[in-house]
Amino acid sequence: MLQTMQIRCGNADDIALRQLYETAFPVEEQIPYNDLIYLLGKLEIDYTAYYDSEMLVGLTMVLHLPRYNWGWYFAVRDELRGKGYGQRILSALLEKYRDGHPFIIDIESPLQADAPNPEQRKRRHAFYLRNGLKDTPTSRTFEGITYTIMTSSDEPFDQQDYDGIIAALRSVWHNMPSQATS
Repeated sequence: MLQTMQIRCGNADDIALRQLYETAFPVEEQIPYNDLIYLLGKLEIDYTAYYDSEMLVGLTMVLHLPRYNWGWYFAVRDELRGKGYGQRILSALLEKYRDGHPFIIDIESPLQADAPNPEQRKRRHAFYLRNGLKDTPTSRTFEGITYTIMTSSDEPFDQQDYDGIIAALRSVWHNMPSQATS
C-alpha cells in the first residue's frame, strides 16, 4: 500500500522530491521549482508525494479549478517504472476525483511528427487509455511541444475549456511560457 504526503510551501523543498520533479520532465515542460513553490501558495494545487515504506516512488500535482481538476504533473521515479506504481497512483487519483469535476491531463502528443521521443509518447498515451482516460479533440502547442488533452469524463472538453485553464495560470504566474496556436 502506498503512503501519501501532502506537499505545501513549508515542506516542498525536499531534495529527493525536487530531484524527481527536475529529472522526470523535459526542462521546457517544467515550471522552475521556486515558481512552483510560489504557486502552491497562490492556487489550489494538490501536490502529493507517494512512498512505498520510506522510499519516494512518485509525485502528482493536480490543479483544482471551478470546472476541472487538471492533472498538471505525474511522475514515477525512472528506476521504478514498469513495476505497477504508475497504475496504482493513477487509479488512486481517478478514484479521488471520480465524484468531483472531470479530471483532465495534457500529455506530449503521440501524433507530433517531429517529436524526439515518439515511442515513449505512444507508450504513455496507451497507458492513460488503458487506465480509463479518453482523448479529447483538443490539443495545444507550447514551446514547440504539442500536447494531447485527455479526460476521465464523457463531458465535452474543447479549446475554450483548455484556454480557461491557461488563463487561470496566467492570472497568478507571470513567467508562464509563451504559447503557439493549436
